Amino acid sequence: MIEVVECEAARRGNIWIAHLTQHGVFGCGRTLRATRRSVEEGLALLGIAADVELTPTSPELVTLRDAEAQYARALQAAVERLSRQGATLGDTSKATRLSVKRVKVLRGVAPAVAGNEPHPQECSGAGHLARQEVTHA
Repeated sequence: MIEVVECEAARRGNIWIAHLTQHGVFGCGRTLRATRRSVEEGLALLGIAADVELTPTSPELVTLRDAEAQYARALQAAVERLSRQGATLGDTSKATRLSVKRVKVLRGVAPAVAGNEPHPQECSGAGHLARQEVTHA
């Protein structure tokens, strides 16, 4: 069975450098693909058959990944709240700038609260008033 080894790679000038401290293997290359092959070749010299998964890293990339994670959490919270408030898939899609399909996926993560109709005093506008008149007739 081929082992999967995770490794970080940092850019130094015009090359990527990766170091697997647990095996004492270094690898480098002009591209991430070349760097991965270099590390895999180093592992092979030690008799270790492994697929290497490189994660490019730099302070800017760490900041970017943190921002992506924060955005994902905020997006999930927004979809959950809109769902609890009874917003339609289309409205949630428009409000979050996501496809309806993506909204459905996010709603699947957080179950929608059934029967969560807004209180009549919380709504305004002719559409809501017309709906009230029809339901009371």
